[in-house]
Amino acid sequence: MLKLITKAQAAWANRDRGATAVEYGLIVALIAAVIVVTVGLLGTEIDAAFQTVLDEL
Repeated sequence: MLKLITKAQAAWANRDRGATAVEYGLIVALIAAVIVVTVGLLGTEIDAAFQTVLDEL
């Protein structure tokens, strides 16, 4: 009986790790999407700032 309980706990623990990996993947995807949107919106302004620095050099 103890072996059955131990196997059930091990199987349950493996499911949690899989779900956690998926959740971390979703968080990384969300962060990447925010970065892409931010760079898309501010890209020209950042380019202008670097060009100003380049012109001054």
